[in-house]
Amino acid sequence: MQKSRPLSSILASEQVPAHLARAVIEEKLRNAILDGRLPSGMALRQQELATLFGVSRMPVREALRQLEAQSLLEVVPHKGALVAALIGEDAVDTYALRLLLETEALRQSIPLLEPEDIALARHYIELLEKQNSHAEIGRLNRLFHMALYAKATNKKLLHFIEVELNEEERFLRFHLSSMGLGKLTQDDHRALADAASDKAVDAAIGVLERHLNKASETIKNYLNRRSDV
Repeated sequence: MQKSRPLSSILASEQVPAHLARAVIEEKLRNAILDGRLPSGMALRQQELATLFGVSRMPVREALRQLEAQSLLEVVPHKGALVAALIGEDAVDTYALRLLLETEALRQSIPLLEPEDIALARHYIELLEKQNSHAEIGRLNRLFHMALYAKATNKKLLHFIEVELNEEERFLRFHLSSMGLGKLTQDDHRALADAASDKAVDAAIGVLERHLNKASETIKNYLNRRSDV
């Protein structure tokens, strides 16, 4: 069973410089969680990680805290840090929260966006159009949205949004095929970029609301089907 595999069989051991240890460990664990090498429910033990990377437990502890803040880990009493579930029953509530956070970020960001910001967002759309890998679709989707929110003046708001987008990225990586979605249309993304380019804040918010509501309905239907199995 995959959850019983030792970390050394999943992650390559690596000696990392002490001053980079926390960042390197965080990145490697994050990538392994996102691409599924570290499955939901797997325990990540500080001493095992410290031995694997040849460091003390302190940078490991800090890396795990960062991943917990990103909702990629869940700290459970008497069990420690566990890889968080891909998606929970509160997923629809998560989309309701995203709607509140992201419409506000878009409202703040659009008046401050430069042509290069719009060009970057359009670049991600082009990449999404050509992409068939579910893993890469999840990453590019996150980058597209953050490109349009990047100029929001409330940086804590942006942090909360990125946490939620990390959660969606994991979901997209694993469930696009099981949800029967296949290749996603980029019509909403293109309309959102067009409205942002025109500085049409209300129109952009309307597109984003429809986009997130459609995604929420898709996940709600998926969860209902899964509960019937």
